[in-house]
Amino acid sequence: MMALAWSQCFAMQAQTLPEVSLLRQDTAEVVLPWPVNVQTRLDSLVKDTLFERTQLGLMVYDLSADSVLYSYGGRQTLRPASTMKLLTSVTALDLLGSGYAYRTYLYYKGTITKGVLSGDVWLVGGMDPLFDETDMRIFAETLHRVGVDTIRGRIMQDVSFKEEQLLGEGWCWDDDNPQLTPLLISGKDEFAGLFKDELMKCDVFVDAPVSTGRLPKDKDVLLVCSRSHALRELLEPMMKESDNLYAESMFYQIAASTGKRPAEAAHARQLIKQLLTRAGVSGVQYRIADGSGLSLYNYVTPELMIRLLRYAYLKRDVMAALYPALPVAGVDGTLKKRMTKGFAFENVHAKTGTVSGVSSLAGYCRSANNHLLAFCIINQGVMKNADGRNFQDKVCEAMCKP
Repeated sequence: MMALAWSQCFAMQAQTLPEVSLLRQDTAEVVLPWPVNVQTRLDSLVKDTLFERTQLGLMVYDLSADSVLYSYGGRQTLRPASTMKLLTSVTALDLLGSGYAYRTYLYYKGTITKGVLSGDVWLVGGMDPLFDETDMRIFAETLHRVGVDTIRGRIMQDVSFKEEQLLGEGWCWDDDNPQLTPLLISGKDEFAGLFKDELMKCDVFVDAPVSTGRLPKDKDVLLVCSRSHALRELLEPMMKESDNLYAESMFYQIAASTGKRPAEAAHARQLIKQLLTRAGVSGVQYRIADGSGLSLYNYVTPELMIRLLRYAYLKRDVMAALYPALPVAGVDGTLKKRMTKGFAFENVHAKTGTVSGVSSLAGYCRSANNHLLAFCIINQGVMKNADGRNFQDKVCEAMCKP
């Protein structure tokens, strides 16, 4: 089917629906075409008294027909909460690819004489939140195997991968925020101390203070070991469990792709904006503050999110990685306990979002006529997030129902 321009799609949606209908001879029941059924159900849902006191942005796009199916407040500027992770993940998959490697390095500079390293050990971070105790043990064991049983010098931490700020722009100080440092061990900022502990377990004596600096660029610096994890390994826990640290790490990998050091949030914002432009977003007011959705400074529109989801759908490699990483209604992740029965069960693959006063849901669903739909629902001003979640579940049921 020939794709329609967005302006044409909206114009068609605004037209009066045709009077033609079919009648079942046995019951005289009016049988409406599938799109009209969905639109009628959604029209009924948006009349809820909830929207006398709260804001709603809702858009549904039929990807199979390449046309807008429904819009209510589609151009409202609203806070996305954790659906912001969709912008981060789609940009990262498109720009870096699912095989992109997060790397952490171990170097040394100095001389090794009779097991004594007279010099410095360098720990170089790449903001890998999957680096864990196993990786750390391999670091320590590898250094021991190159002949080191005593370190007399310094343990140097190179955290120049990213800017110094440890919190994102617009984060609330009293939230349980992740620490945005390039050297992470199981998601915590305890790298050098645990490295020294692991060295002692390997019978390596450490007579070395911990300091911070930038790895020298000279031939005397020798690589001992590196550990890496692929972007695809982070994507699923990031999306299904809505892990904020994973999202911020991915945000800074986007920033680092510019080649600038330290990588800055501003670099990531610019690249996400460039992707949105490629997706057809123009003439829309929005703001990108962070990669996770924790910031109260993020603002998007449902139409923007739909354009993003459509862009991902049209990019085979992006969709192949993104779709299975999304929570599935009634099955796993943050949707495990939602939509556990009915037509939406297992048919909705979407990212949830929750911050104070905001509840959101955006992603894909499979309709009864086997069309794939992209949708975005943002409830803002809800004092009880359950009100937003209940409404979103009803919308999903309406989209999936015959």
